[in-house]
Amino acid sequence: MVGVIGVIALLTVLFLSLLITRLASVALKLTGLSSESARFQARSAFTGTGFTTSETEKVVNHPVRRRIIMLLMITRSAGLISIIISLILSFATAGEEAGRMVRLSWMVGGIACLWLLVNIKLVDKSMNRVMEWALRRWTDLDTRDYTGLLNLHGEYSVRELRLDEDDWLVGKKLKDCKLNKEGITVLGIYREDGSYIGAPRADSEMYAGDLLVLYGRGKRLRELDERRADASGEMAHQRAVSEQREHEEEQERQEQAHKKKKEREEKGKQGGGKKQEKRKEE
Repeated sequence: MVGVIGVIALLTVLFLSLLITRLASVALKLTGLSSESARFQARSAFTGTGFTTSETEKVVNHPVRRRIIMLLMITRSAGLISIIISLILSFATAGEEAGRMVRLSWMVGGIACLWLLVNIKLVDKSMNRVMEWALRRWTDLDTRDYTGLLNLHGEYSVRELRLDEDDWLVGKKLKDCKLNKEGITVLGIYREDGSYIGAPRADSEMYAGDLLVLYGRGKRLRELDERRADASGEMAHQRAVSEQREHEEEQERQEQAHKKKKEREEKGKQGGGKKQEKRKEE
């Protein structure tokens, strides 16, 4: 009986490890890594292998990816697997033989379910979708490394926004939303059927299930994600337009100050050049 429990403990630990690395792989994939790279980096971190590659540098230099890898390392170093084994063995040795067999049956059934989750393609795809949805819904992970790709700075960023039925944007055309007046640019739209519209036109309509790729200030993009299709949504839009107008006025003042500074520098260079020419003539 002890040998059987040992085998079950080993298999349980193996499947739990696979599930943990799978979740980490999905999270890394959301940051822009390919599926293969995400899977490799997750398993490398969890097993402590520590390969040094150019892809590893991309993980280390990205704050979100670095946080995911760090959590994997902590999970591994905290002895979680050893704790699980101890719990399983303690659980299996308690009670009568009949009770242990019932519990053993439950364990075997659970392992069979895990095996199905890992090996059946349809279930595997569904599980990835659920994990991706959960990570998008309950974490603040930025889903792409656009900061490094576009060299973005300050409060501006690129963000993906999944539209739900009650979102303010659903059922509207881009020209009707007037997102440009909020300082937001729609770079592309992923349709629910998998098609992609790059640089969408003003007549492009948005539907529930669409995934928008947006550029703008991070605070404004987060607020747009929470905006609902009711009176409060329209009020939020008006506030955003007003705030963007003030922001643009401040930017204009900064531009004018920068322009005057450049003009003074240019005049200084011209004056210095004339002095040098006069000295040469003398």
